[in-house]
Amino acid sequence: MRARAAGRELAARLALEAVSAKAERVRSKVKRLVERGWLAQQRPGVFTPRRAAG
Repeated sequence: MRARAAGRELAARLALEAVSAKAERVRSKVKRLVERGWLAQQRPGVFTPRRAAG
């Protein structure tokens, strides 16, 4: 998997239908992970793993 991914691509990789409703659901969950510091958001809809400190 690439280091960065968009919501629709993440939904497809999680074996969900690549339709707007599923992609939006995944995107909202990923945004929650951004808020908690697990992921970083490079630009709207594109997420990357947060780099470890140190």
